[in-house]
Amino acid sequence: MATELQRLGFASVGEAVGWFDQDWQDLDRQGGGRWSAWGRVRLAELLDRWQDWLPGLLAEADAPDDRADLVLLSGTVAARLRGLALEAQQWTEMAPLLPGLAPIIGLQDSRRRHEPADPAGDARLLSDAVAALATARATLGGDGSRPAPHVLHRAAGAAESVSEALRSWYDFRAGYDPETAWWAAKPHEQLQAALTAHAEALRRAAEPASGHGIVGDPVGRDELVRQLGYAMIPLSPEALIAAADREMEWCLAEMARAASEMGLGDDRRAALERVKGLHGPPGSQPGLIRDLAFEAIETVEESDLLAVPPVARDAWLMEMMTAEEQKANPFFLGGDTIRVSYPTSGMDHGAKLMSLRANNQPFARATVHHELVPGHHMQAYYARRTRPYRRLFYNPFWTEGWALHWEMLLWDRGFATTPAERVGMLFWRSHRCARVAFSLRFHMGLMGADECIAMLVDEVGHEPSTAEAEVRRSFRGDYPPLYQCAYLVGAWQVQALRREALAAGWVDRAFHDAFLRGNSMPVAMARRLLLGLPIEDAPEQWRFGIEETQ
Repeated sequence: MATELQRLGFASVGEAVGWFDQDWQDLDRQGGGRWSAWGRVRLAELLDRWQDWLPGLLAEADAPDDRADLVLLSGTVAARLRGLALEAQQWTEMAPLLPGLAPIIGLQDSRRRHEPADPAGDARLLSDAVAALATARATLGGDGSRPAPHVLHRAAGAAESVSEALRSWYDFRAGYDPETAWWAAKPHEQLQAALTAHAEALRRAAEPASGHGIVGDPVGRDELVRQLGYAMIPLSPEALIAAADREMEWCLAEMARAASEMGLGDDRRAALERVKGLHGPPGSQPGLIRDLAFEAIETVEESDLLAVPPVARDAWLMEMMTAEEQKANPFFLGGDTIRVSYPTSGMDHGAKLMSLRANNQPFARATVHHELVPGHHMQAYYARRTRPYRRLFYNPFWTEGWALHWEMLLWDRGFATTPAERVGMLFWRSHRCARVAFSLRFHMGLMGADECIAMLVDEVGHEPSTAEAEVRRSFRGDYPPLYQCAYLVGAWQVQALRREALAAGWVDRAFHDAFLRGNSMPVAMARRLLLGLPIEDAPEQWRFGIEETQ
């Protein structure tokens, strides 16, 4: 008798996961963009089908990896359904600010459905939208009911998104249909100008008094709790903030001790100031990064902490970030290519000095191994080779937690050999503590961007420019709400799992290899698989040593 898996046409659970992933990508590509109601309906239909199939698949799955994949797929489906509902809610909030644009989004939807054009009708929609936007701009906030800044800011981004979709629609239609060009050329030109003006007006209305332009889009406490649940973390935002505050206290005490060893009393600010001056001349940074990368590889191999295959050891690249990119990424980024921030010839003098200070040698020593080996480069190496379909279960706690775990493990093993190097590593650790506190508080509406910047300057020791860049990067929309807290929380998880594994008889090399080969998933699920625990479709209870606050 055919199994449910066979009845649905799949040869394995891994194939079923990969099939879902590709179906989602195809429908998402066909849809008319993030704000397309039609696109959301199609994606929701896919999710509903899989929600119906998953109980039957789970009922007959016995192998631990199969059960884990299906439990994770069930969580992914639930999270994406919630994501679609959240997008619909966000559009409803913005709709009064974007009159006439829903039908314009519908034009791209119609094109994606391969429907015939209606040139005269389409031109009328464009013209109506121009008039509606003009009225909306004239009355923006005039009745005293101006929406919250984050709604205005999001609406500006939506207007720009509609502009891109409209250009795609018009270029396609007018390129082969002279009637569309005859009817719609002028209305299209006018609407593009109106969308540009409208986005600018919305951004001006949302602009904070400080003028840095960082607004963000806080999701609220309830949504944070939901997303922690999807990551299999049974703790409240408040508990995580309290734990990060305790870790921050440890960091500051250790930094004061290093300052004393540097002859600076217990003045951690003076220690940081001295460390920021320990940078090389222009042109020297690539050589420093190369040397630090190979030192980290030798350390983990000689200590038998991790096997580094020859291709992983050698096949990484280095690029330098532009001056513009450094406005949002003032430090390293990494993976199989490490992207290095350092002064460029096009920067003004002040920016050059800031970049030198922010990318000093002790700071670099603390982060090169985070980005390359044994950090993100090793993750990417294995992710392409073992169970690659698990890219669907990507989550930042696994990704960033692994890399920060190595910073902590190498700290414990004396990788920092001087007080200045310890200050460099402690700067980054305190930075991750602050990320937990400011990002969760921001999304709960308890801190604004100005306060987040001040925390990074006052408590961590950032330069003002790097603090602003860090907050901009955190809240400009590239990262999900839990991403910035995932570094430290994920590291706590990986460290707790390592302690359990070693107590159960594992050795470091085998544990780290098995963790990587499992590929991306919530760390709590990796724990179930590595320790042979039951793969249950029940809420996670593992707190990795952190208790709820009262």
